[in-house]
Amino acid sequence: MLISMDNLSHAQRQRLAFIDFSLQYFGQVSRQDLISKFATGLAAATRDFQSYRTLAPNNMRLVHQTKCYHRLPEFKALFTHEPEAILHGLAKGFGDGLSHPIEPSGVCIDAIGLIHPDTETIAALMRAIQGKQALAIEYVSVSSGKKSREIVPHALVNNGQRWHVRAFDRANQVFTDFVVTRIKTTAISETSVKFVETCANDKYWQQEVQLELIPHPSMAHPEAIELDYQMVNKRLTLNCRASLAGYLLRQWSVDCSAKHKIGSGVCQLALANRDVLQHIEHLTIVPGAKS
Repeated sequence: MLISMDNLSHAQRQRLAFIDFSLQYFGQVSRQDLISKFATGLAAATRDFQSYRTLAPNNMRLVHQTKCYHRLPEFKALFTHEPEAILHGLAKGFGDGLSHPIEPSGVCIDAIGLIHPDTETIAALMRAIQGKQALAIEYVSVSSGKKSREIVPHALVNNGQRWHVRAFDRANQVFTDFVVTRIKTTAISETSVKFVETCANDKYWQQEVQLELIPHPSMAHPEAIELDYQMVNKRLTLNCRASLAGYLLRQWSVDCSAKHKIGSGVCQLALANRDVLQHIEHLTIVPGAKS
């Protein structure tokens, strides 16, 4: 019996989209994954994989040792996924698999969104993260231009301005951040990943810091800021990774100078526990941290 996408019900399309998404972004998927996600039976899950294979015979193969279907190199996605929906799904938990463009509202205007990376780059990074593999990339930096690098990625992060990948940089032997939109090409590295290159050894990623934010002392009416940030007892306490705290302090324009000298014209918030700065990465981007 011939199968076409047009003949599938919405529920079937959801399940096939989940298979498609999992192969593209995680590199593998099992019948148990499908059963757990959609509360379907084993026989129904088997039929869904048969339908998917009929529609895309070169996308996956069953590896009996793992009991999973693995992505083939010639994979071509059956479903088109919008970058914003992909990243939202990866961050919040994958939904029904059917990705749709975000329709803007004419009466509720959001801030201009992030420039989203290419979907193939997102997929390559996610598969490397899931498979604990190293990647050979072609990367364009502001300081040194285009270079070939080898990285061991372990997380994708929205830092408020753009998406970056947290990874071990083999050239400099440090964990650092690479802006995803600056990655031109990706390929799996043939070299194995060492323990020292894994997430467990990323000091700033593993360390959590507590930020105590208060209205800027120069504010004539600090209660307005207390209301903006739903402060309790005139302060807001935030916990975050040491590797991400610098981005937050920059994005919120928090005055981190010794005596809060930047002024409310630029900063409406100030950092009360300035001693925490010694534990934070990327101090060069933190307002007033070096003063």
